[in-house]
This record gives sequence, structure tokens and C-alpha cells, in this order.
Amino acid sequence: MKIQLQEQTLRLRIDEAELAQLLAGTSVSNQTHWPDGRVEHHQLTLGGRAGWQRDGDGWRVTLSDTEVRAFAARLPSRDGLSLTLPVPGAEPLQLLFDVDVRDSVRHRRTHREDRT
Repeated sequence: MKIQLQEQTLRLRIDEAELAQLLAGTSVSNQTHWPDGRVEHHQLTLGGRAGWQRDGDGWRVTLSDTEVRAFAARLPSRDGLSLTLPVPGAEPLQLLFDVDVRDSVRHRRTHREDRT
């Protein structure tokens, strides 16, 4: 999972293997080891509705299972999913989720060729 953070925009990009994990009910994780020895964990999962939650030493983003499955059915696509999460006393957090287009094209082309 690739994470990009700029001001109030959080972008999460995964590859096809990670998408398969999500669709199979498994979370996708990332961890960053900082120079001070702290380890920060980030997790992406599917659920009934989208949301963000602080989780111990990191955070967890939950995406709508229904929306991600519909999105996966139309891959490859340059357009991802976006949602707005309210932030108390500040601008909302814009969350952008997508699947790497190049990986998606390669993966889906290979699977089509295997079926022929």
C-alpha cells in the first residue's frame, strides 16, 4: 500500500495483489519505522461503511465493501474512489483510494491471455 499525505488529503494506492487480499476479507497493512524507534502501523480494510479510526500506534481506514467491489469490477480505471471524512474543528479529510493502473492493466491482460 502506498500512502500519500498532503494537508487534508490522504491517498491510498494498492496493487492488484493487495486488492485480492481486501476482496478476500483480509486487511492490507503498512508499517513505517521512524528514526526515533517508533513504529507506525496503517491498515486498510473493508466493512459495512467507510470511516477512519486511530488504532493504537497508527490508524485504520475502512472502505465500503460494496463500493470497493463495484470499483474492482470496472478496473482498470484511472478514477478511484473518494470520500470526505469530517474532522472536528478543521477542514474535512479527503480520502482517495485507487488501484495502480499499470499493475491493473498488466494483471488483467495476463489473466485474459491465460483464459484463451
